[in-house]
Amino acid sequence: MRLLPARPRLLALGEPTHGEDTLLDLRNELFRQLVEEEGYRTLTIESDCMAGLVVDDYVTSGTGTLDEVMERGFSHGWGASAANRELVRWMRAHNIRVDNDGRPASERLRFAGFDGPLEMAAAASPRQALTALHGYLAARVDAELLPCTAHTLDRLLGADDRWTDPAVMMDPAQSVGQSDDARQLRLLADDLVALLDMQAPHLRATTSRDDWDRARLYGRTATGLLGYHHWMADTSPARLTRLCAQRDLMMAHNLLALAERDPVLVHAHNGHLQREKSSMRMGGTRLEWWSAGALVSDRLGEEYAFIATALGTIRHQGVDTPPPDTLEGLLYALPEDRCVLDTPRLATTLGDTRPAPRVSPWFGYAPYDPAHLEGTDGIVFVKDVPGQRG
Repeated sequence: MRLLPARPRLLALGEPTHGEDTLLDLRNELFRQLVEEEGYRTLTIESDCMAGLVVDDYVTSGTGTLDEVMERGFSHGWGASAANRELVRWMRAHNIRVDNDGRPASERLRFAGFDGPLEMAAAASPRQALTALHGYLAARVDAELLPCTAHTLDRLLGADDRWTDPAVMMDPAQSVGQSDDARQLRLLADDLVALLDMQAPHLRATTSRDDWDRARLYGRTATGLLGYHHWMADTSPARLTRLCAQRDLMMAHNLLALAERDPVLVHAHNGHLQREKSSMRMGGTRLEWWSAGALVSDRLGEEYAFIATALGTIRHQGVDTPPPDTLEGLLYALPEDRCVLDTPRLATTLGDTRPAPRVSPWFGYAPYDPAHLEGTDGIVFVKDVPGQRG
């Protein structure tokens, strides 16, 4: 925290690769310290924002069982992680006082996913978000104000599998994202969100803060998903760039909403949290788009802080000692097993000499790009990532 000018509303901790519990253990340790010493109450990770509500219900009120939560509350396979399981268990235990009455609501830890309901090869149907938003409004405002009935939404949505077909990623013609039904749904989603905003004074006064926040989440998710499906059906050269950008835009909107309540620790891939443009190669084409971190930093300024993580070895994945002329190689020469580095001081020390980018032999590992040093507030370096726990 001493690296930062003030306590940020969003403190983002990046990781250069997914699936390593060593890095998640580090995240868990940091979150515990932030809770106990800095008053942080919310952790959000790169996981489905709608599924994350299942985890939040469990840690705040004990709804469901830990096994059910790990199965239903995470996307991208994160529920299988031992470190994620320990995180959820600890958060629930923290929210239960010794007398089992539970902590006051203002002191409870909260969990959130901030990714859209998206996987690499498919996107969810907008049904859950759209129907939840419609249901919230239908129970609280005059029926004549609603732009449609629940039956109309159901008819336009049709079968969910036409939205989730993985063949769409490779063949835009298979997508329903630009069909007449989808176009009508986008207009209705916009109208429902507009009605939510128009009725805000009444709704905020007559419903709980949690219900209001969830209704806004339903609106963001419905419009974001319909936009994502629209670009899934696109055949222009901009298709993949727009899909990547749409995902990070959904992430940014969710992060900004979370920051309105409490200071938040954010954990995701470095590429989503950095202040510079994100990039990747797909099908021989280099794609570039503004990351969620860049979008949030543009809005929050110094109230957004980004700490990148760089790694030395992941030998069980074939990632061996980094070459000495790379950033990771220079840091690997330090005696510490892990450390936090002041980026401005590191940049001054390097001077005009910029380390070479590290080339990884493993597709799943994205080394930290030294060209992005100026966009970080600090770097966490982990020297060696041991083999995964059984």
